[in-house]
Amino acid sequence: MPKSNPLEVADRLHSAAIRLLRRLRVADDETGLSAPKLSALSVLVFAGPQSLKELARAEQVTPPTMSKLVADLETEGLAIKHADHKDKRGVRIEVTAKGRALMEEGRRRRLALWRKKLARLPKADLALLDDATRLMLRIAAED
Repeated sequence: MPKSNPLEVADRLHSAAIRLLRRLRVADDETGLSAPKLSALSVLVFAGPQSLKELARAEQVTPPTMSKLVADLETEGLAIKHADHKDKRGVRIEVTAKGRALMEEGRRRRLALWRKKLARLPKADLALLDDATRLMLRIAAED
């Protein structure tokens, strides 16, 4: 087994992540939404209702940028704003049924793309990839 150092592994992991995201972008393009809109919608679907500030922080954009994205999502019927019961001055942004359905369909498309590719792997490689994926998720969860 070849010896690896952290920099070499990081470089290969970085390249792999970019290539994986490019492949997924093809499936995401079928939704008709931009990557930033899909990403914000994903946060709302999987993390639940958010304030504008929370959503901007999660997406690592400024509140004005997020405000524009949310306005677009509202116009497209994918998200809705409602009063924040804890902060009467604030609003919460929530995904609509249409937005949730769009995200679920996009997720099905992405998973189908990868399921097809992974089904061609030998069982030992699939198990190795499963272990590596679990390790990457654990590392990604660290501060």
